[in-house]
Amino acid sequence: MPTPNATGSASPTVAETLTKLGVDPKVGLNPAELQEHFNNYGPNALAEEKKSALSAFFAYFWGPIPWMIEAAALMALVVKDWGDFTIITSLLLFNALLGFWEEHQASNALDALKSSLALKARVLRGGKWEQVDARTLVPGDIIRLYLGDVVPADCKLIQGDYISIDQSALTGESLPVSKKSGEDAYSGSIVKQGEMVAVITATGGNTFFGRTAKLVAGAGSVSHFQRAVMKIGNFLIILALVLVVILVASRLFDMRGHYDRVVLLRLAEIVLILLVASVPVAMPAVLSVTMALGARMLARSKAIVSRLESIEELAGVDVLCSDKTGTLTQNKLTLGEAQPWSGTDTQTLILMASLASRAADNDPIDLAIMAGLKGPSVLKSYQQEKYVPFDPVDKRTEATIKDASSKVFRVSKGAPQVILGLAKLSGTDLEKAQQAVNGFASQGYRTIGVAVTQDDDHWSFLGILPLLDPPRPDSKSTIARARAYGVQVKMVTGDNVAIARQISLELDMGANIQPATELFPGDVIKGQIPLDAAEKIDQADGFAQVFPEHKYAIVKILQENGHIVGMTGDGVNDAPALKQADVGIAVSGATEAARAAAALILTAPGLSVIIEGIAEARRIFERMTSYVLYRIAMTIAIMVFVVLASIYYHFFPLTAIMLIALALLDDVPIMTIAFDNASVPPQPVKWELDRVLVISSVLGLLGVIQSFGLLYLGDTLHHLDHLQLQTMMFLQLVAGGHLMLFVTRTRGVFWKPPYPNSKLFFAIVATQIAAVLMCSEGWLVPSLPWGIIGFVWAYNLAWMVVQDVVKLGLYGILDPGHSWKKSLLQPLRGPMARDSAVNRKRGE
Repeated sequence: MPTPNATGSASPTVAETLTKLGVDPKVGLNPAELQEHFNNYGPNALAEEKKSALSAFFAYFWGPIPWMIEAAALMALVVKDWGDFTIITSLLLFNALLGFWEEHQASNALDALKSSLALKARVLRGGKWEQVDARTLVPGDIIRLYLGDVVPADCKLIQGDYISIDQSALTGESLPVSKKSGEDAYSGSIVKQGEMVAVITATGGNTFFGRTAKLVAGAGSVSHFQRAVMKIGNFLIILALVLVVILVASRLFDMRGHYDRVVLLRLAEIVLILLVASVPVAMPAVLSVTMALGARMLARSKAIVSRLESIEELAGVDVLCSDKTGTLTQNKLTLGEAQPWSGTDTQTLILMASLASRAADNDPIDLAIMAGLKGPSVLKSYQQEKYVPFDPVDKRTEATIKDASSKVFRVSKGAPQVILGLAKLSGTDLEKAQQAVNGFASQGYRTIGVAVTQDDDHWSFLGILPLLDPPRPDSKSTIARARAYGVQVKMVTGDNVAIARQISLELDMGANIQPATELFPGDVIKGQIPLDAAEKIDQADGFAQVFPEHKYAIVKILQENGHIVGMTGDGVNDAPALKQADVGIAVSGATEAARAAAALILTAPGLSVIIEGIAEARRIFERMTSYVLYRIAMTIAIMVFVVLASIYYHFFPLTAIMLIALALLDDVPIMTIAFDNASVPPQPVKWELDRVLVISSVLGLLGVIQSFGLLYLGDTLHHLDHLQLQTMMFLQLVAGGHLMLFVTRTRGVFWKPPYPNSKLFFAIVATQIAAVLMCSEGWLVPSLPWGIIGFVWAYNLAWMVVQDVVKLGLYGILDPGHSWKKSLLQPLRGPMARDSAVNRKRGE
């Protein structure tokens, strides 16, 4: 019965729909009709509001940080200091241009990722089936829906027996709905069983989904790492404000009631600029760009992240559950020596299995079996009346066949245990068949059972076909590499234990293969998981006889055991496990449903793509961590030094112009951190707030001591006046800051690989040359003799070595196995650390 449409009237019939859309279901739309429909209906995409480039640029002049810079410029204008006004305005403009460029870079990277994740659809146009981007579909297009497809637009089913669709995301129905010809399927629902041909009736905003969806405007969620960094940023801002209050109170006390308007304005100006120079203004933008460009690097490695925050989880994976077929093995099957059952010969067995196959699907099993025929011509005597494709639940295919004499029979092929149950073998026959399956499995063969029936009640077992799928050449070395990275790879396969164990031993993965059917004898969906399963799963090297629901339970238990879990999958029934996993990985060739549920989507086969993805994610994480260490340390080094030096020496160690120049010179190399070379940590990484705070605080306080030491030497050894002391301290903070970046960017000694990326290195060199020329030539600052400039650089290089030694010592002390760690870090564990731990908890 036709279902009511949105207006309450009866849904039009197939014939009425085809007539209205003016399309022949056997030919599809021609190019002229396609263009006309596209002009009328537009692309098959929801309208997306995009901010104009001009409004995005002007947004950088609005907010707390721009307000501080604008206030400083206004004060310079009031006292008619045109030099300061020009330079402060230049700083404001530079910050806006930098932020706009970084946002543009991140946006471009994300747009590239989105385009690579676009849905595809099989469409009939001009009499030929082709695969196109779903956004190019128009009403009137004829499409074919397969198991695992995400329905690309609203459509009416016009050809095929039935299709089972999960539309829970749209309607809230908990179970899949079976639909037949004449019924409607909605955009965004998922095909769970069957296949049918349909005609598109609505696209984009005119679909059921488009009319009801409430789109959330925004850039997406942020990771635990970013949230923790934002907390640090807020902490540093509060620290800076407290120090500024102390500074202002000290200066006002020195005036002892003799307040001068110009002096007060100058004080306010320098305080505002000090905040701008020291507060980590660019931190959010730098982290976003680092993650976005890192995601683009991952895409070049054939691993696409569906959301940026999944990079953090990928870097922390310590258990990877990997499918066997196509990931650990080549997925290139060859037919072994067939074992026909009594009353059947080898060619008959292969013929019947071929009749239960469909070459058009390009299924590796079907193609391997059909390659065993004497010739494709033998199939011409048979007509496939009906075909039920393989699905992960039934684990078999079935075809209704009519032979040359018009006799009709059915044939099925699939997992041996399923076919044996279908044929109801028992006693010695069942034992013989199971021995044959186990014998092939012990040699690494997977097996296919074949059965035929002349009626609905009795199936006859025809025999067993062995198929060999050898390991990929790089799998063994890749697994060894994963082990070196602290990642345990566990095999997950639907094959029996003997096959799984044979492949596992060949790849040095171990022999402890657990059959999932014995681990989970109850209904895992309802939570019936045995108490002893957790320990067995943790210790297992792999799992055999796995159904999709078992994958979900395996992931859940591993997470409860404290692991960060990656899980591969390719089918529609893998989606729950992929969503539950910390990193769901849709392998190359996965269904659209699996891709939609996954955090990582592979565009090339093999385990090496995943392991390289993990390595690249850890490099991205290292870049962000090194930047955060540097930024916190510099904030402490600048703020604490300027405030304490002002109080003790009764003069500002830096002028407003110097603070502005310091901010400008600091921002230039920051842009290139996203491109820096980084090492791959040997163990999974995670956000550790206490470690970052300890290391950065110690390095920041070392920077304060370093600056006071140079100020003391400049005053007592070189007898510089206040103006030259200010220039010397300006050069000290520019040089010392960037040398500190070389220290924080690696956990090892700074002079060993990985060496800085050329973009970062030359950006720092260029800023140092600019700072040296400013000091030597007297551009914007009082000039210094070359001897003093050389002394400052020699002093900073010596301190760079000291900082590196201290850094190495801190990493040694903070090592998880070190006995000093607990006593050192316990005082630092406060609300922020607890929040970070809660955020990291999996399975929420």
